[in-house]
Formats: sequence, structure tokens, C-alpha cells
Amino acid sequence: MPHGPNAAVHDHTGRSRWTHIVARRGAWVTIAIWLVLTAVGGSFAGLLPRVERNTPSSYLPRSAPSTQAAVLRARVVPQSATPAVVVFASSRPLTPLATHAIDAVRTSVLERALPSVVGVTPLRVSANRRVATFSALIDAHASFSTITHDVTTLRSLVGAQRTARAAVTGPAGFDTDLAHVFAHLDTQLLLVTVALVTILLILIYRSPVLWLVPLVSVGAAASLAQAGVYALAKLGATVTGETVGILTVLLYGAGTDYALLVVARYRDELRREPNHRVALERALKRVTPSILTSGVTVIAALLCLGLSARNDVAALGPVAAVGIASALLAMLTLLPALLALTGRRVFWPRVPAANATGPRSFWTRLAQWLPRQRRTIWIAGTLALVALALGTLQLRSGHLANDGLLGHPDSIVGEQLLARGFPVGASAPAYVVGPRAELARAQSLTRSVPGVASVGPVTARGSLGTFTATLSAPPNSASAQATVALLRARLATRAPDVLVGGQTATKLDLANASRHDIHVLVPLIAAVVFVGLLVLLRSLVASLLLVASVVVSFLASLGLTGVLFSHLESFRGTYSSLPVLGFLFLVALGVDYSVFLMARVREAATRGDATTAVTEGVQATGAVITSAGVVLAGTFAVLCVLPFADLVELGFLVAFGVLLDTVVVRSLIVPALALELGDRLWWPSLPRRSRSSTGHRL
Repeated sequence: MPHGPNAAVHDHTGRSRWTHIVARRGAWVTIAIWLVLTAVGGSFAGLLPRVERNTPSSYLPRSAPSTQAAVLRARVVPQSATPAVVVFASSRPLTPLATHAIDAVRTSVLERALPSVVGVTPLRVSANRRVATFSALIDAHASFSTITHDVTTLRSLVGAQRTARAAVTGPAGFDTDLAHVFAHLDTQLLLVTVALVTILLILIYRSPVLWLVPLVSVGAAASLAQAGVYALAKLGATVTGETVGILTVLLYGAGTDYALLVVARYRDELRREPNHRVALERALKRVTPSILTSGVTVIAALLCLGLSARNDVAALGPVAAVGIASALLAMLTLLPALLALTGRRVFWPRVPAANATGPRSFWTRLAQWLPRQRRTIWIAGTLALVALALGTLQLRSGHLANDGLLGHPDSIVGEQLLARGFPVGASAPAYVVGPRAELARAQSLTRSVPGVASVGPVTARGSLGTFTATLSAPPNSASAQATVALLRARLATRAPDVLVGGQTATKLDLANASRHDIHVLVPLIAAVVFVGLLVLLRSLVASLLLVASVVVSFLASLGLTGVLFSHLESFRGTYSSLPVLGFLFLVALGVDYSVFLMARVREAATRGDATTAVTEGVQATGAVITSAGVVLAGTFAVLCVLPFADLVELGFLVAFGVLLDTVVVRSLIVPALALELGDRLWWPSLPRRSRSSTGHRL
């Protein structure tokens, strides 16, 4: 009986019977079951956009100050409305005739009787007479699809006039532009991701046929995941366009990684076993513990997001967990069934022959070179990572005066036009709400806050009242958030029952929630990954080493991302949840590569000394780990082509981090450190070496 983490899979347990069924007797039944699951799951693909919620206010829990302020304000202003700010700007002062023509447009908006428009405000003309504006009041209780449709129609109406340049901004304008970004995101992202994965698989396998098997398996997993995510949304989870986009790249990236590991192990067994079904069954028995440990650890780390203070991040946990679980199920059932039916010929033209040895590769030469340069490698590599990690000192969160939108959408153009004649914060003023008796004092305090351009009159109803505060900075900017934070601090000392809400306050609360997540979720995710490694490797030293390596790799990647995006004009910083999500994906997914490498090294350690075990592990896993890293990095890099800053930043961070981890950390630094530690790496559970186990090679 062999020893080590894979020993359990060599006996006649239920797992062995399961692999026997999938690899031999039940292949057709397995495929039939997946055909049904794919058909059912695929029917939900077109329904996901209907349950997405992409407004920033839906990201916050009820306990957030801006959410509480919105509830109170609704009691004062029962017909709560979201303004769509219509702006007209001219390079010269507007004539009375031009002003009359613009006011006629305002009247036509009312006459058009758009379903969500409950009224319009009077026309206002700036002191320099170069800008005119009014707001179409959008019913906040209307459906999101109705609001976006009506704002789009409103833009057509105001764009038809030739008197002045026109745009529609304000909260309703921004929400509509976000909706347009995410309207076709799912389909576009899916097509680009599938195309990229296809190209990468063809390059990796160099086979005109083999790439189809993993791709079909991942596609089936995606269909199953979509049904699960739709069910979560119906149960009340906040599913956003960002969430679905992340799910797509995560599922295709991680699913393809698992497929690469299965196929690589299967190819190795085919070189030793004439019967391809026996080879497949043997490969499954030996690869399943690593894949299951990796997948379960990733799922557990994802579920930690349920403790997030942000609804969207909290919901991403179960959504992404459904995706990983679907990928695991497909790669351990459907993929082996397809391989069982296609046999060796699926590898054509490079069909592995029985009793053949693999070609001498780059990884063979690297594995032989590592022992001679191990100390130089891990010291130089660690210093380079630390140097990159220093970039985190320049990390600036809470970016953007444009709500994360890239390019020149109408809402951003409208803010720029409005700033020619009014305080730019006029498109989405903050509001102060609270007990009527405290509002006079609150008004006085608000006027004294730097960054507040003007304060509106009090509107009261019963014991409650509210007034607006127009900020001098763009509503979504870091400067505006700083103004609201200062306003809240001053009100807390002299008017403690008064709350500040509005678009800027919502953004500030989202940033505060993200800081909470960093302090709570980051150590929790690291602990989950450590426990997963400890269960598989049964080594305290190895588990600590691997967790430390992925954390340092993450900090290096975040440092470079911070330096890059803090200096790009279109970004000027990173969004607030980037560190948490980046840590999750790089550390939780980085454990995949750690598991693949160290499980192989530990198994090899049962047959020889520490140096031989590490070199054999690098030689056996180097190609598959690097290939898997390229695929995962490529899928996340797809996010960089989208016109939304949050996803661009996340895509870059994860893509660069995965490549850094697989090419440098997992292939060089970790093996060098393992060689340096020798058998001490496995303390306190040293692998038992046995000559009888030499036949159980990977």
C-alpha cells in the first residue's frame, strides 16, 4: 500500500468504483445526464440580465448611513424621484430665442408622457448665460428597464434640437450608462473568452481535436452555473453585471485549469498503459484528491465573501462558488467520459504510445538546474517581489469622477457641460435629512463645510425634514466623498440624529464597506487556504511556505497595479474592492498551482530524497502549471477590453498576478525554497519512503 496524500485512492473505496464507472462502464450515461443538465441550464442564460441589479445603492446593506438616509427622506418626500439632469451648453451666451427653444424641449418632455417621468423642474440658466438645465424627475420605484428606456428616449429628444450642445447626466443618466455597458456584457464576454480559450488550448495541445473536449466540458459547466446563479438571484442575492462577468472568466479559467491537469495526468498514464480506459481510471484516481482539495478550498474561500459589508461582494461569493462547483463536477465526470469514448486518437497527431518516455523538455533541464542555484533563485526572486510590493504604498482607492465608466458616455459629458456654468456637483447634490428641530443647526453647519457650494431650503413633513447640499466637486469624485465625510463628522457632534445621503454618500459608504472587508475577509481567506493545504499536505512548514508565497505574490501584483492605475489619466486610482477581490482570486486560485506542485513533490518524496522529489515534481508539473496559468491569466485579461474601470483593473491585477505566480513563484522560488529546506519542508509529517511504491509513479 503506498503512502502519502494519494494513498487513499488506490484502495477499493467508493471513489475507485466511481472512477471505474465514469472511465469505463458509465461514460454514455454520464454524457446523457450532462446533455439534460446543459439543456436545462442553457434556458436560464437569457434570463440573467433580467435579475441583475447594477445601481450602486443596491450594493449596500440597510445599515449603511446612506441607505438609512434614503429611508428617512422617503417619509419627507413620498414621491421620491431620481433626477435625470438635462444640460444645454453653448460657447456663447444663450439668446432669449435660444432659451425659449430649450424651454420648449422641457415642455415636450412632459407632453411625451414617458412612463417613469413624474415631472420636470423649471428651467435654470447660469449667471454667464452659457448653460441651461432642468431635471426630469424619474420615479424611483419604476423598473430599472423602464428607467433606462425612458432616459434613452429623453436623450433622443434633447439631442434633436440644434440650439446648443445637450446631454443627460445625474444619477439616472449614470445608471443608464452603466446599464448600457452591462446590456450585452454577458454575450460579448462569453464570446471573447471562448475564442481566447480555444486559441490557447490549440496552442497548448497542438491538436485539431483535443481542444474540443475541455471546451465542451467547460461550456456544459457554464450552463449549469447559469441556472444556479439565476436561482440565487430569485432567492434575493444581489447579482450585478460585474458579478456575471467575473463568473464567466472565473469559470472558464478555473474549469480549463482542472481540465489541463486531468488531461496531462491521462497523457502520462497512456505512456505506461496500453488500455486507454485503464489509463484514464488510474489518472482519475491519482488526480482527483488534488483537484477536489483545490476546488473545495477555493469554494470555501469564496463563501467567506458572505461576511462582506457590501451586498454585491457578499453575493459574488455564492455565485462564484456555484461556478467552481459546476466546473469541478464537469471536469471529474463529463470530461473523463468524453476522453473514455474518444480514446488515444483524440491526441492526434501527437498520440502518446504505451511504454514510451516523454520527450526531454525545458522543464527537465530547469529541474536539473534548480538544485545548483537554489539559494540565488529564492533570494533574488523574493527581493524582486518585495520591490514590486512597495508599489502598494502608492495605492489610491475610491477612484474616478466618472463612476468607473471609461470613454465619453453622455453622463460624463453632461457633467462637463454643467460645470461651465454651475457647480459640477449640481448634477447630484447630497441631501441632509433628520428631525425637523435639528435642521436649522444642520444647515448652518453644512454651509461652513469646505467643498459645499450651496445649501437648499428645508422641506418638512411632520417631525422630519430635509434639504440639499450642492458640492463643488463631481459627485463621484474622491474630493466629493471627503466633503461628505467631513460634513458627517461635524453633524455627528452637534446634530447627531441627522443623516447625509445621496449619490456621493453612497459611494463613500461603499468605500468604507470595502475597508471593512479588507480587515475581515483577507485574514479569513488566508486561513481557509492554509487549512486546505494543511489537510492535503499534512505539513505545517509546507503549508505556511505556500501561503506566504501567494501572499507576497499578491502584494507584488497589487503594487504594480497601484503604480500603473494611479498614474493613468482615465483611472487616477483603483476602486475600493480591488484589494479584497484581487486577494481572493490570486490567493484562493493560487492554491491550485501550489496543490498541483506540492502534491506531486510529496508523492515523489515517498520514493527518494528531497532533492529528487522536488526536481521530479517540477519536471512533471511545470508545463501543466504554466499552461494553466496562461489560460487563467488570458481569461481574466479579457476583462481589460471592457469600458468599465473596475473590471479593467481587476482583470489586469489577476492576469498579471497569475502569470507572476505560475512563471516565477511556483516554477522557481517555491521549488528553490523546498530544496533549501529539504525534508524539513514536511514537518511534522515526514513522507514514508518505500521501495515498493516505485511502481506508483505519476
